[in-house]
Amino acid sequence: MTSSVPWQESLSEGTEAVQDEVIRWYRRTPEGRAYIPTMIWGTLQTEAYATVILGQVVDFLGIPDDVPAGVAKRMRRQQVLYDGEHRYDVVLGEQALYTNIGGPEVMREQIDRILRDLALPSLTLGIIPASAPVDMLPVHAFSLHGDEVHVELVSSGVTVTDSAELDLYRKAFSRLSDAALYGDGAEELLRKARSFWSGDRHG
Repeated sequence: MTSSVPWQESLSEGTEAVQDEVIRWYRRTPEGRAYIPTMIWGTLQTEAYATVILGQVVDFLGIPDDVPAGVAKRMRRQQVLYDGEHRYDVVLGEQALYTNIGGPEVMREQIDRILRDLALPSLTLGIIPASAPVDMLPVHAFSLHGDEVHVELVSSGVTVTDSAELDLYRKAFSRLSDAALYGDGAEELLRKARSFWSGDRHG
């Protein structure tokens, strides 16, 4: 089964309510997987990065501007990384480290945050190099929580629960993670991106 809710409906009162929904997913499921090719996973975002992202959501959709409340709730949901009860397997595209969200200072701070959390027991973080061969056609971002997949489209949020479709998402995630670099390899990509945002375009 697939259900779709327009963003302008689910965000009719602002961004905070959707953060509450993510917190509910996390409470129900101690493990999750996410693939995000072009931006930083929400649960690793800094306050400054999240402020830019949610501000763009408010501006694009014309919804009530409660960005500070939405950001505060997004920061609160990040406690799952430190509570010892959750585990997340996340794959980013290398482009996520270069998509300009808020400018160099915000991006440097964001990459420093990821470098700091890279060794957390709760987090397995892979990064797919931009030129890496991937045994998978290019696909959109998605998150797996228990027996649900969540997909964010331009106009709506989609939840997939059909078992055959879930199997395809799990297969896709496996192939994407096979192409990713972990540990020292991921750290090298992060430090290269940090050098870029520090002004060293050759670093």
